[in-house]
Amino acid sequence: MVVALMAGSAGCATTDAEAETPAAPRSAPQVQYPVGVRTFVVDPGSTRPLPVTVWYPTQGSQVADGRFPVVLYSHGLASLPELHTGLTARWAAAGFVVAAPAYPHTRRDAARFSRADVRHQPADGWRVIRHLVRLDRRTGDPLAGHLDVQRVAAAGHSAGGFTTSGMFTSGRPAWLRAGIVIAGGGMAGSFAEPPAPILFVHGTADSVVPLSVGRAAYRRSIGPASFLSLLGQGHGEYLIPGRPGFAQVLGTTTDFLRWTLYGDQQAARRLPTRASLPGTTTFETRHP
Repeated sequence: MVVALMAGSAGCATTDAEAETPAAPRSAPQVQYPVGVRTFVVDPGSTRPLPVTVWYPTQGSQVADGRFPVVLYSHGLASLPELHTGLTARWAAAGFVVAAPAYPHTRRDAARFSRADVRHQPADGWRVIRHLVRLDRRTGDPLAGHLDVQRVAAAGHSAGGFTTSGMFTSGRPAWLRAGIVIAGGGMAGSFAEPPAPILFVHGTADSVVPLSVGRAAYRRSIGPASFLSLLGQGHGEYLIPGRPGFAQVLGTTTDFLRWTLYGDQQAARRLPTRASLPGTTTFETRHP
């Protein structure tokens, strides 16, 4: 099981992406795609190289036609991107490109493990996004022309949830449109203008990152916010396919991404229904 947590200073929000007016709503895919996987390393010669795993929709042996919104997924302490495939691959099948870095000092095989390094991970996340922006323009790359880098969400579990919060700082680009904080909380400077929708997911019996930490972050967020509670559950067993609550977490997070990144209003209206299972989950929404 992944362990948590660390609050710290916010990461840098600058990127190489060009400033653009907000993109118009698009139709979310109505099909489930086969999923491809690739890996690469961002800044391999730096002091903080970032191995990244990417899940993406395919068609035959190629990347599927079209441009797909991007989700940056952050793992927790002593974890790895591939341990979160239950969510990430299913999001990709629904029409998203999901990029998950293995953070240099908090991943499972880190040579010098340090939970305090979580405070540097929001800046790492922005490095991954900058790389994806360049990749989308790189002639000959299979993903070139398929990454909708004007529609980006950040998501993460445990320390990755704190990392996600730390990306929502003042001055960030408006195309970081939404966040999903799973079993996490806020960082210093998080949830600043401009407002963005945030979905919080938390087990009510979490002994690693207590429910009160997630609830405090929920209250601090300044945009539309929702809170999915997994009743009686701990730090992340509901992220395992087949376990109680997984279907509700998958359905809620997928529809949240369809709403916030594609502008799918039907998905927004489905959220309470997807989220609710008596005795297993509760769901609430707060508007500023």
